[in-house]
Amino acid sequence: MKTSDFDYQLPPELIAQTPVTPRDSSRLLVYDRQLDKVYHKHFYDIKQFLKKGDVLVRNNTRVLPARMFGYTPNGGKVEVLLLKRFNLNEWEVLVKPGKKAKPGAKLVFNQELSLEVIETIEQSGSRRVKFFYDGVFEDVISRIGEMPLPPYITEKLNDKERYQTVYAKVDGSAAAPTAGLHFTDNLIEEIKAMGVEIVDVLLHVGLGTFRPVKSEDILEHHMHSEYYEVDQHACDVINKAKKEGRRIIAVGTTSVRTLESVADQDGFLTATKGNTEIFIYPPYKFKCVDALITNFHLPKSTLLMLVSSLSTREKILELYNLAVQEKYRFFSFGDACMIL
Repeated sequence: MKTSDFDYQLPPELIAQTPVTPRDSSRLLVYDRQLDKVYHKHFYDIKQFLKKGDVLVRNNTRVLPARMFGYTPNGGKVEVLLLKRFNLNEWEVLVKPGKKAKPGAKLVFNQELSLEVIETIEQSGSRRVKFFYDGVFEDVISRIGEMPLPPYITEKLNDKERYQTVYAKVDGSAAAPTAGLHFTDNLIEEIKAMGVEIVDVLLHVGLGTFRPVKSEDILEHHMHSEYYEVDQHACDVINKAKKEGRRIIAVGTTSVRTLESVADQDGFLTATKGNTEIFIYPPYKFKCVDALITNFHLPKSTLLMLVSSLSTREKILELYNLAVQEKYRFFSFGDACMIL
């Protein structure tokens, strides 16, 4: 299958630059696969498509203010983007310009923080670096870091919390699991009151999720490794629901990738943690996930390939073209899509 098979035309004005207020007033396109029917709703209407016994699985990762600017001993400005933590002091990072980040190079951010480049990671062009700081690393970068918004968002985000889900808990992501941005605390409580169970898993979102597929043959694309955790409580709730034939509904592609990485062939989970490079594209037989809540994704992206696996490539592109016609808002701060 070719990367170009997942292309579509998107007018630039449909790329959402700012989040809507309140969060759940975004639009929602629902596709019922059994009925082959499309509904145009708002996100607060999602309760119409949920039922008692459903299990919503969401990713409770929290985005780090991962974009920082440091300086070389000669005063040259360098952008550093945190990607993945190796241990207490060492991280994988992206550096621009890369020529200023050769092994042994040192950067100073302020009196609290500096780093030394340990090595170049050849496969991705990123760097392994060691940070030097006093106190708690997360506290330090919260003072000097910026939210790593995608490059297609050109407007400044005034409230950092709008690039976090209301249930974000565990620091570690370089990007938000954006399907969750539509939920409000009130909507979550209303969903729970219906008898829908909600459980959390963790996947720290790396930029590899959003990197373009550069090879025309999708089989040649290599996914970036991302860290995940699934605890015993999530396993117990999901496994019980699977045994009873109840629906597992993933909030976002990151939740899908976590569940499908952990599930056995019958869809049952074992509590575990690790790194996943799972790449889901059609045709794919889902082991655990029955339905998906997600945003509208970039053309020719691995995320669009994953969504296409829930139906067919042709059908998903048909839905995307319909969303363009109906002027839905696209990408991270855009509207939502639910595939049942």
